Amino acid sequence: MSTVTDALRGRTSIRAFLPKPVPIELIKDILSAARRLGPGTLDPLWRIMVVSGPERDAVVELAQRLTSAPGFADQAGSYPIYPPSLWEPYRSRRFAIGEALYATIGIGREDKSRRLEQFARNFELFGAPVGIFFVIDRKAAHHDWAELGGFMLSLALQAYERGLGTCFQESWATVRESLGRHFGLPENEMIYCGMALGYADPQAPINSLRSERATPEEFAQWRGFADQ
Repeated sequence: MSTVTDALRGRTSIRAFLPKPVPIELIKDILSAARRLGPGTLDPLWRIMVVSGPERDAVVELAQRLTSAPGFADQAGSYPIYPPSLWEPYRSRRFAIGEALYATIGIGREDKSRRLEQFARNFELFGAPVGIFFVIDRKAAHHDWAELGGFMLSLALQAYERGLGTCFQESWATVRESLGRHFGLPENEMIYCGMALGYADPQAPINSLRSERATPEEFAQWRGFADQ
């Protein structure tokens, strides 16, 4: 029997999927189980949009058309994906993960063209048959953002338990306003990010990446413990 520890250690971001449909009943089962980790209220200030088939293709076409147009302007606005000037040691760590990712598919640092091509696959959902988009009220407080993050993690782990792969995709924030209009969102709501969902391609080298993580000694302080 798998455990939470098994899922946390085994789950990774999938960036190459098989063209195998995901049954809607399986997705509903995942969502039903994932909701137990949030929200803490009966009426959360967030919701999700789940797309497949023609609607999935329409979303992909919209993003590809926007991001490939000359002079395209990032639509992240006042909710940027990363701080505009990332500082150390976080800048170097982020850079190292990117290098490790490109290394799995043989793209060198100097090959900017292929790097851009790989980044553009974000807007193809990396070939996943299902896209999930997380919508949040623009007036939501930190509490609501934290609850949404907990739900997203729960969803990814539930998917892993059922043999599916996922990839968190903050890149969709760059087209959030256009995507919001596509979905007919009211002005008070916006797309936070997306998630690719499907069956991982076990033969794809890019899915072999296991990125490094900070150790507890780096991110935790221990106070009030007796010497052990």
